[in-house]
Amino acid sequence: MDITMVLSYLGVVVFLTLMPGPDILFVIAQSISQNKKAGIATALGLCTGLIVHISAATLGISAIIYQSAISFAIVKYAGAIYLLFLAFQSFREKDTDLNGTNDNKRLFNYKSLYKKGILMNILNPKVSLLFLALLPQFVDKSMGNVTGQVFILGIITMVQALVIFVGISILSDKIRYLLVNNSFIAKRINVIKGSILGFIGLQIAFSEK
Repeated sequence: MDITMVLSYLGVVVFLTLMPGPDILFVIAQSISQNKKAGIATALGLCTGLIVHISAATLGISAIIYQSAISFAIVKYAGAIYLLFLAFQSFREKDTDLNGTNDNKRLFNYKSLYKKGILMNILNPKVSLLFLALLPQFVDKSMGNVTGQVFILGIITMVQALVIFVGISILSDKIRYLLVNNSFIAKRINVIKGSILGFIGLQIAFSEK
C-alpha cells in the first residue's frame, strides 16, 4: 500500500476517533466513575470488538447487513437496549462509594468492563457504517489484494483507537481525582455516567442508516 494513502487514512480515523461518540464517551464515563484501569479495560474490550467489524468488512458481511433494513434494525435496537440497561445499572449504583471497592471486586469489574466493551462495540451499527463508507475510499484496486488492504486498514483503525482510548483513560482519571474531592459531585458520578450511557443509547436507537 502507498504510504501516503496510509498516512491520510490514519489522519482521518484519528480525527473520527477523537470526535464525541459512543465509544469514547463510554471510556470517559468508566474512567471518571472508577479509575483509569477501568477505562483501559473498557478500551481493550471496544478494540477487541473492532476485530468483528474488521472481519465483517473484509468478508463483505457488513454490506449485506446494511442492505437489509431488518438486520440493521436488530443490531441498532439491540445496542440501544444494552446501553439503556447499563444506564439503569449506573442509576442503581448512584450511592456507591467511589473509593470503597476492594481489589477482588475491582479485578472482576475490569473483566466485566472488557466484556461490556466488546458487546457494546459489536452492537454499534455506526462502526460498521464507518468501515463501509471509509475503507473503500482508501483501497487501491490497481495494487491488487483488496481484501488484504481492507484488513490492514482495519488493523490500523484498531491500533490507533486503542492508543487514543488509553490516553483518554489516563486523562479522565486525573479529572476523576479532582471530582472525587468534591463531595457533591462524587455522590453523583454514577448518575452522570448513567445519563451519558442513556444519551448514547437513545442516540443509537434514533439513528438512521
